[in-house]
Amino acid sequence: MSQQIDTALYNTYKNNIEIQFQQKGSRLRPYVTEESQSSEFEFYDRIGPVDAVEIKDRHGDTPLLETPHSRRRIGLRDFDWADLIDKEDKIRLLNDPTSSYVQNAVYALGRKVDDVIIEAMDGTAYTGKDGSTTRSFEADGGITVSASSGMSVAALLEIREKMLEQEQIEDGQTIIMALSIREINQMLALEKVTSSDYATVKALAQGHIDTFAGFKFIRTQRLPWTKATSTRTCFAWVPHGICLAMNQAVDLSIDRRPDKRNAWQPYVKGHFNASRMWGEMVCKISVGPAS
Repeated sequence: MSQQIDTALYNTYKNNIEIQFQQKGSRLRPYVTEESQSSEFEFYDRIGPVDAVEIKDRHGDTPLLETPHSRRRIGLRDFDWADLIDKEDKIRLLNDPTSSYVQNAVYALGRKVDDVIIEAMDGTAYTGKDGSTTRSFEADGGITVSASSGMSVAALLEIREKMLEQEQIEDGQTIIMALSIREINQMLALEKVTSSDYATVKALAQGHIDTFAGFKFIRTQRLPWTKATSTRTCFAWVPHGICLAMNQAVDLSIDRRPDKRNAWQPYVKGHFNASRMWGEMVCKISVGPAS
């Protein structure tokens, strides 16, 4: 760290980054289960359901029911961001929490958090005593729905039905769904949508509301896309289905770069990763173009 950058400036910039990263950094982060993780690898234990047994005799032995225990391993990944500041007066902008340098760092890390969460939805989960056993989306009980003719109210009802069949959500529980503006507009264009539904979906498309038919929608353009078939992979889940492990400390430095004509370089590094905790709580939807 160059001694030309005073401690107050450095600490203010660091605090600005950390505070705004918590508040504004990610669209999906508020809708998953978040854990604080400081070690490179951490294990998160899961407990499965056990049915009670009927008593058929008097003074019989107390039944010992084995509660199924399993675990998921999450290893932190490192992500960084840097910029160059040429003019001396602009370095003071790091004191301003609304400055472009603070916002760029926050938004960059936030987008990467969303990418990591999306990857975890149908990615490989690591389980077993030492975390070396892999579980694919299908082997983990993940739910799949096809909406080859575009997103529709019928597809939403199918998603809810399949998640309820797994007994992993309760009646009336809100399901989180990540989708793009295309899928919202597909629902808006449906002739079968009733007038009341049309008004609601129109408000959704315009950003006035974010809920419909028991779903809370999070619009993101970062979902997987297959160009050849114009198919987007959307996801629906409940918060306990995905775990986001965050190292709350943000690494930061502000240094001179002699190799860049002595420009100042603010540098930020974040540490986080995510895993699917319960496949039965996650649904993958393949959405094609509207017919």
